[in-house]
Amino acid sequence: MSTPSIPEIRNYTMNFGPQHPAAHGVLRLVLELDGEVIQKADPHIGLLHRATEKLAESKPFNQSIGYMDRLDYVSMMCNEHAYVRAIEQLLGVSPPTRALYIRTLFDEITRILNHLMWLGAHGLDIGAMTVFLLCFKQREELMDVYEAVSGTRMHATYYRPGGVYRDLPDSMPKYQASRWRSEKEAARLNEARAGSMLDFIEAFTARFPAAVDDFETLLTDNRIWKQRTVNIGVVSPERALQLGFSGPMLRGSGIAWDLRKKQPYAAYEQMRFDVPVGVNGDCYDRYLVRVEEMRQANQIVRQCIDWLRAHPGAVMVDDRKVRPPSRGHMKDDMESLIHHFKIFTEGYEVPEGETYAAVEAPKGEFGVYLVSDGANKPYRLKCRAPGFAHLAALEEMTRGHMLADVVAVIGSQDIVFGEIDR
Repeated sequence: MSTPSIPEIRNYTMNFGPQHPAAHGVLRLVLELDGEVIQKADPHIGLLHRATEKLAESKPFNQSIGYMDRLDYVSMMCNEHAYVRAIEQLLGVSPPTRALYIRTLFDEITRILNHLMWLGAHGLDIGAMTVFLLCFKQREELMDVYEAVSGTRMHATYYRPGGVYRDLPDSMPKYQASRWRSEKEAARLNEARAGSMLDFIEAFTARFPAAVDDFETLLTDNRIWKQRTVNIGVVSPERALQLGFSGPMLRGSGIAWDLRKKQPYAAYEQMRFDVPVGVNGDCYDRYLVRVEEMRQANQIVRQCIDWLRAHPGAVMVDDRKVRPPSRGHMKDDMESLIHHFKIFTEGYEVPEGETYAAVEAPKGEFGVYLVSDGANKPYRLKCRAPGFAHLAALEEMTRGHMLADVVAVIGSQDIVFGEIDR
């Protein structure tokens, strides 16, 4: 008697995550597979929920700036920028021109920081080890700039309604000799820090294009890199618009939409730069777009440096309702101390109304919808996070691809979960 043949069961469901390095956060992806081919991809979010929008309703306007840094924790100052602009629109306050140029400078430094983090991690996800180390070597110098201007390497809280917290420092912090670092080594490291912060950033911008060339040498024509990214996760221009894409995801599909050009803010109207766009809308094009954006951001930083050198001035609006007294006044004068205390504990009342302020963050359009009922805290705050729309398209982008391609697609979306599950 012949034994009946047992049919081979090939369809199965598997969990991808909830902690996968490609997601840079907590994504649980429920995948339905036919062998190794994706039939369905169901993103489950809600593992990180931090209630930022709700928390903001219980705090004075100026106490929520630090929460914005923590949404997309790789694009810190860009998030602040959108929130601070929304408050300024309701207050009817215009920052001094120098403050606008400093914001433009740091928005672009943040763009470079974000894309370096993305490129290093995306390379690592797909199997390229060296580019990760090269990217983080460059990031370290820009993190020093963040720290010098705000006192912290990541969550700066540097932008304030009416301008920025303080002007750029005249000097960069210096390395000290220690048990681990000789006097000679400290002196070598401090050579680049002899001048002002602008000198330090300018020296970085002179070296950076060569570093980007190194990234491209490793990846752009690399046979394995192209096999993993070309024709993977293709999104047509029409579909990218329908799905609510923005930033490099939209430009990678060939649509030249950039808020810095289309709806200029800060000092972008005075900047000369190009908006790179892709042709095929695949992972490879999105890679090329972001690499070129780093080069363009570097040029914008150079232009800001030249302007800031030639135009000293105020970096905060001279309005005592929103501007705290200087540290010197606060320590010498009782009224200034009370003023300082009240601004940082009670804040200020913002006129009734609603507004939407958006910036071209490194990942796309980051917007803040703010409603005030005339009190000292928001009545409602809603963040428009670019990554949310991109994540929603994940199933469409991965269907029919292999399991390994899911990593490439998530990586090319440049997702950070702080802003998605806010």
